[in-house]
Amino acid sequence: MRAAVATSQDHDNPLSGLVLQEVPDPEIPTGWARVRLVSASLNPHDVWTLRGVGHPAERIPMILGCDGAGYTDDGKPVIIYPVVADAARGMGDMTMDPQRSIISELYNGTFADYIVVPESSLVPKPEWLSFDEAAAMGIAWGTAYRMLFTRAGLQAGDRVLVQGASGGVASAAIALAKAAGATVYVTARDERKRQFALDLGADAAFEPGARLPDRVDIVVETVGEATWSHSLKSLRPGGTVVICGATSGPNANADLNRVFYQQLSIIGSTTCTLAEFYNCLRVMEESGARPVIDQSVSLENIHEGFTALIEGNNLGKIVVHISEEKS
Repeated sequence: MRAAVATSQDHDNPLSGLVLQEVPDPEIPTGWARVRLVSASLNPHDVWTLRGVGHPAERIPMILGCDGAGYTDDGKPVIIYPVVADAARGMGDMTMDPQRSIISELYNGTFADYIVVPESSLVPKPEWLSFDEAAAMGIAWGTAYRMLFTRAGLQAGDRVLVQGASGGVASAAIALAKAAGATVYVTARDERKRQFALDLGADAAFEPGARLPDRVDIVVETVGEATWSHSLKSLRPGGTVVICGATSGPNANADLNRVFYQQLSIIGSTTCTLAEFYNCLRVMEESGARPVIDQSVSLENIHEGFTALIEGNNLGKIVVHISEEKS
């Protein structure tokens, strides 16, 4: 079968290790199922793997791709839940399992004709969601849902600041927070990205570091060093920063005096549980919120998609088309 494989790692030239090649069809262990992929989508995680960040060299080669949707061998359309974990090891929470992994970390990913995943990871694809949209939601929308509702406790009427508003998690957070009845402020580096956020439903968009009309209850933080100070300063006393990544760097000034004096909460979050994944789908169905697809590429042209992701000019998700939409 065809697969886009990380064959080596290079921090400065990540695409040098991305190779489209023929690999053997996967074997199907007991309790797992095979899926023929129709669509998959790119995530920054795929680039980090190629750069050698958070993915040890001994796990190379690896088929990349965390998100995907397709058909099981018996013709059922499914979305692939991207976390492989044991809830028992996580005290009832799959994301707390110390041995958890995301697809393409320990097990081959979705940039291939076929993938095998645990049977429990097969989520029926709703008819109202296209294969492209289904393939674009797993990591980004599941992460945003957990950040807002489980970790930060979002309530209707809350004020939310989303930093770096054109990214996958950030754009999902805008749509989900608006669906919950929040007032949403966003920051983005250029006018095009700020307009994108407004089109998604944000109430106001600002340049990074700008003073907001009022302080917020929750900050959705994915950027890290570049926005951290602004995130803390934008919170009301007792407010919450929930963070799932640090694309600009992880070593921000903690500003501990502000944290303790204003009684701020800083909460980490990563991916989502299977129950949260289903809850996210329910919110999407009820609100009409959907992932925005910026562009699509074929598996043969996957390097073009990676180039666009690395350049950072995409507004929404980049989807990889792998096969036809028929069982």
